[in-house]
Amino acid sequence: MYEPRPKQLEVLSYEGGRMGVAAVPGSGKTWTLSYLAAKLVASGLEEDQEVLIVTLVNSAVENFAHRIALFLKEEMGLLPGLGYRVRTLHGLSNDIVRERPGLVGLSEDFGIVDERQSNAILDDAAQAWMRVDPETFEFYLSPDVVDEGKIRFVRDGFTNWPTLVRAMARAFIRRAKDRNLSPDEVQACLDAHGMDLPLARMGVQVYSDYQHGLSARGGVDFDDLNRLARQALRLDSSLLERLRHRWPYILEDEAQDSNEMQEQILNELAGPDGNWVRVGDPNQAIFQTFTNANPRYLRRFLEREDVVRRELPNSGRSTLSIMRLANYLVDWTLRDHPLGKARNAFLEQHIEPSPTGDPQPNPPDDPHSVRLQRQGLTPEAEVSGVVESLQKWMTAGAPGTVAVLVPRNHRGSEVAKALKQAGIPYVELLQSTTHTRNTAGALAHLMRHLADPLSSLKLAKCFEVWRRGDREDDDRHRFMKGALKMLKTCSRLEDYIWPRLDRDWLAGLSGELLPDKDPEVYALLEEFRGFVQRWQEASELPIDQLVLTLAQDIFTEARDLALAHKLAVLLRGAQDQHPEWRTSDLVEELIIIARNQRRFLGFAQDDIGFEPPEGKVTVATMHKAKGLEWERVYLLSVSNYDFPSGQPHDDYYSEKWFVRGNLNLEAETLAQLSAISDEDEPYLEGEATREARYELVCERLRLLYVSITRARRELVIGWNSGRGHNNQAAAPLIALQDFWEEEGGEG
Repeated sequence: MYEPRPKQLEVLSYEGGRMGVAAVPGSGKTWTLSYLAAKLVASGLEEDQEVLIVTLVNSAVENFAHRIALFLKEEMGLLPGLGYRVRTLHGLSNDIVRERPGLVGLSEDFGIVDERQSNAILDDAAQAWMRVDPETFEFYLSPDVVDEGKIRFVRDGFTNWPTLVRAMARAFIRRAKDRNLSPDEVQACLDAHGMDLPLARMGVQVYSDYQHGLSARGGVDFDDLNRLARQALRLDSSLLERLRHRWPYILEDEAQDSNEMQEQILNELAGPDGNWVRVGDPNQAIFQTFTNANPRYLRRFLEREDVVRRELPNSGRSTLSIMRLANYLVDWTLRDHPLGKARNAFLEQHIEPSPTGDPQPNPPDDPHSVRLQRQGLTPEAEVSGVVESLQKWMTAGAPGTVAVLVPRNHRGSEVAKALKQAGIPYVELLQSTTHTRNTAGALAHLMRHLADPLSSLKLAKCFEVWRRGDREDDDRHRFMKGALKMLKTCSRLEDYIWPRLDRDWLAGLSGELLPDKDPEVYALLEEFRGFVQRWQEASELPIDQLVLTLAQDIFTEARDLALAHKLAVLLRGAQDQHPEWRTSDLVEELIIIARNQRRFLGFAQDDIGFEPPEGKVTVATMHKAKGLEWERVYLLSVSNYDFPSGQPHDDYYSEKWFVRGNLNLEAETLAQLSAISDEDEPYLEGEATREARYELVCERLRLLYVSITRARRELVIGWNSGRGHNNQAAAPLIALQDFWEEEGGEG
């Protein structure tokens, strides 16, 4: 039996009421909360009662359920699986709504629209709005974008205006549902307001079309589930009393990522005199800028007079040096951050080492194992330097796990590519894996040719995909390059692909262009022609059959073929929802996945739990790294672009280059919704953008804190100057560098 620490014992002594627990990284909060749940189950619940545990993600549900079952069986001699229920908020909301679906206007067999279907419906609604209202685009377009070609690129490009509109609409819909506002109610608010608010007009139109799309599929999305669960609890007092009896204790994990809806649902279930424990770390709240989560709900709860406050300050995860660095980041922010409004980004608490004799002691300290890079490198040099360092570290036989953490998915893709080229084994926790991106990219090149069959360059790309395995063999690679060179000289592709007796480009190649000593080149081009003919004939097939036909000709590994099948199903679903789409539109779907711009599960360990492997480098975004730990950690791109501090020279990736006045249109959209739904919040253009900057600065400080505390023994932090070489080291990194040099550590 694990002996609890003194501070953990204070939490485990809980006997009822409201309790808030502030837990530092590595403090064992999951163990503590699981043990508390098992203890409450064993305390003697009635037969029809359960302890309710609410956590953030599906993988945590399984983790909690497993731990509680183990405690009940091994230490308390009880049957596992009884007396407790572990749910995400969405899972809990589903349980509540299923009790009486008719109460909130749903049929008994209502369905839940998943993330992919929801995104497809939103895409439809956003595109419909963009077609009928181009004036809004022109109203917000920067006057610096005057070139017609550039305007067309912004307006029609897949990664510019359309992507921004979808993000604005998604944020608007989520916030409206969080406030329990239907499209008709938002429209009434807009009509009554009187002020012309184009972003709110966009939001309500897309919201209305989106809800119609959901209704046509007979389902609800996850945000609807939460809204309807809260509505059901308020409409039916007998249902509420029944659920309060069923769940006499509510334990909430990761409460720093709670939102207003979650707080209201759990508060209703707990009741005015109920038992509610909220555990979390406000200093690890890193999802605020792209969800409705906000650490203020936990911080406010901790300060209430009717709440018993407890702390879990001890952590055996990291060395003393790494803990000192993390603690200094908190102290510097509270005291000296150059942006005054950012000085409340952290709760004032320190990570403390394990007590003497603790079964999880801190690793032996070595100040030289923490290195903070002073010099700014180019993005390429930063990656190559990390790869070189990893080669030395792994060659030296260093034990344990290692990770490279990056702020954005695209940067992670670059790291993964460099590791692959260096022959270093790795795993990825990004939007999609390298394997998935390569598979999607290969299929996209072939389909690009089918969408534009007269382009020699696109056909040449198809040839490279078809013969990509030749790169590993020098002789075959030479023949491939020779054939590719010939192919690029073909000005009339129809004379090559579908020759006639009087027009056969391949047969008419001169000896000078195709020397007799390289008959393999001719043979390659002849063989390739047969494949292209087959692909063009298959272009009349339904999209899923076309993708599988292409895949069978260019892939041989079972994993590639299985991924191609998943992509085929994805594209078929997209085509069913967008019958007007052409091949070029479907190609864009593949390109988004290939560029790591959309979540695609593939066969990665995502939402099912992840254990960092030894002998492989984990490449992950800093957000995905939360809850994990490695012996050695590299933090990349800690510059003022990814970690701004509210200074004049800082840039903000949420402010698009083509939008006038550096406006953050997603923030401005939410501000316009607040203005029409709350008479006390007048709308002034630009104020929401400034507030969003402050929120981003605070969240990025916490993200840096989370990233530092992923390291157990060794930590390396670097930054790069960016593509335009204008980036600088982030202000908090400079502060950490100065502090560490004063401490006698390495720069």
